[in-house]
Amino acid sequence: MNKMKKNKIIFWTLTGLMAGLMTMSASMYFTMAPQITSGFKTLGYPVYFIYLLGTAKILAAIGLLQPFSPRLREWAYAGLTFTLLGAAISHMATATPFIGPLIFLGILALSWVFNNKLKKATA
Repeated sequence: MNKMKKNKIIFWTLTGLMAGLMTMSASMYFTMAPQITSGFKTLGYPVYFIYLLGTAKILAAIGLLQPFSPRLREWAYAGLTFTLLGAAISHMATATPFIGPLIFLGILALSWVFNNKLKKATA
């Protein structure tokens, strides 16, 4: 298997995983799952913020998966980076588990790295 094909497989696996995680997370937000609403109350955020973040996560998942606009994908990476860093910091500040957002951030970072490798290889 050549390097370009390997990088594509790794990129799409990581990107698909990230988009799937964000879609599942957003579905929990939109259904107002009890663990989400109680978590937001513990963090001190208003309930309407749940819908805002759920919408952002769905849009970011679409942005990551779409093949037409590299700029839109970069915006999705940026938005998810801010979201996940904010989540980790919020959890650290309230002494609640913060490893999940950091793991997701790691997956996102690897997806970004392989996205850039593919862009350089095709340039």
